[in-house]
Amino acid sequence: MTLHPGAWWLWALGLAAVSGRTSNPLLLALVAVVAGYVVMRCRSNAPWASAYGMFLKLGLIVIAIRVLFHVLIGGITGPTVLFTLPEVPLPGWAQGIRLGGPVSAEGLAHAVYQGLQLAVLLGCVGAANALANPKRLLKTLPAALYEVSVAVVVALTVAPQLVVAARDVRRARQLRGDPVRGRRAIRTLLVPVLEDALDRSLTLAAAMDSRGYGRTAGLPRRTRALTSALVVAGLIGLCVGAYGLLDASAPGLVGAPALAVGALLAVAGLRVGAVRVRRTKYRPDRWTPRAVLVAVSGLAAIAATIAAELMGVGLVPSTVPLELPELPLLPAIGVLVALAPIAITRRTEVAA
Repeated sequence: MTLHPGAWWLWALGLAAVSGRTSNPLLLALVAVVAGYVVMRCRSNAPWASAYGMFLKLGLIVIAIRVLFHVLIGGITGPTVLFTLPEVPLPGWAQGIRLGGPVSAEGLAHAVYQGLQLAVLLGCVGAANALANPKRLLKTLPAALYEVSVAVVVALTVAPQLVVAARDVRRARQLRGDPVRGRRAIRTLLVPVLEDALDRSLTLAAAMDSRGYGRTAGLPRRTRALTSALVVAGLIGLCVGAYGLLDASAPGLVGAPALAVGALLAVAGLRVGAVRVRRTKYRPDRWTPRAVLVAVSGLAAIAATIAAELMGVGLVPSTVPLELPELPLLPAIGVLVALAPIAITRRTEVAA
């Protein structure tokens, strides 16, 4: 039996939270290696499992863009100037912004650290997409969210379907003997790939809609208003709490307390809204002990990172002055615990 898809998302979000709270390149590289190794060992042969490579390429593009913006527009400066670009004079109201000028090693290191942080975040999201079946994940949505399930289907399946569509279109062109490669190949493949991916997602959404997915039972207006208010307030609390956990500089009340209050409100709203939907499930996904262990192994990484912060361990290396970063021991151990899914799960063959 395959794992509950929510377990993989909790595992990946735990690693993503670690990368959001540190800019240490050694710790970020460890998170990326752990996530990638687990994906390579635990992903199935399903079409969405090949989406991880696309997220890795997108992460490299993010790093390049961040470094390019720093070189052209500037940011943090330092005494170690590597090279100087021709500077474009700007008016007085644009004070603090420059185009060109000196590029220092300190500023370049800061830009690389920030770009790597965003790239690792994308890699963690890509790991969740590669390991969790998006269709099974939608089956686990609470009843109060069924009304938006069709839109959620399209959103969650576009990225995996892009990979499947690109593979199919590339194979079809090879069978026709089309040798086009490089930038010209991208131009000729872009439209059919996007069209095919959207068609697949919309077909799935239409099939769900035709089967009555999201059909609701009649309820008084007061009950519907209460459900909407609780769910919206809970989601706002979850967003604020998640921001507090990801941003180490946020006030203490913005983190775990806001997340707990938001979770309570959201659960209350979802339980009240559950009576609106009457639906049976065929072979529902259950939280088995293996799924719980996988989720806990990912959450252990962020727990160890927060504990290290409370102990005064620095997770943001200095760039001015530029110092060689050191790998913090406790967060590193927590990230290594996230390798547990390799021993807990086994590689399964999943049909497309």
